[in-house]
Amino acid sequence: MTGSVPGDYVIRSIRADEWPAVRELRLRALRDPVAHLAYLETYDDAVARPDSFWKERAAGASEGATGAQQIVAEGPRGSWLGTLTVLMEEAGTTDWAGFAVERRQGHVVGVFVRPEWRGSGLTRALFDAGVQWAWGRGAERVRLIVHKDNGRAQGFYRKAGFVPSGVSVPLAAKPGESELEFVLER
Repeated sequence: MTGSVPGDYVIRSIRADEWPAVRELRLRALRDPVAHLAYLETYDDAVARPDSFWKERAAGASEGATGAQQIVAEGPRGSWLGTLTVLMEEAGTTDWAGFAVERRQGHVVGVFVRPEWRGSGLTRALFDAGVQWAWGRGAERVRLIVHKDNGRAQGFYRKAGFVPSGVSVPLAAKPGESELEFVLER
């Protein structure tokens, strides 16, 4: 199977001018069978966004950015095999869900690996790079939010060293549903 050899890809931060690839991979992720559990946006909403949105998104998380970093696994011939983004959250602010941020932390979002590359070690390589980026910016911990029904993702996060914090995050768009916070302490 192609994708099973770790040397088949390079892990790196995106460049701002790569916004078309950022868009393409995000749209592909939103068509994944578990997208409804993994992402807070739908394919229809994302595909309708103007190019200016994607340009701004890429620029804000590209190499050299300090508030966020999108990391990709780039395969042969430049294809993007997977991605994740780390957002820096500052102590004394409020996060996207309205919770107080108590200390400087990285927040992993937008995790996606093409199905044919799952189980190859690529996801772990992306996480390692994302966590190292957050540590390099002074994060005291790294966290992520995962749907309570996304057992596959929870299993991977545990293998990567993340543990449930006990915090449950209600989903505003889906009353009665919630997600779980997992954390990796420094």
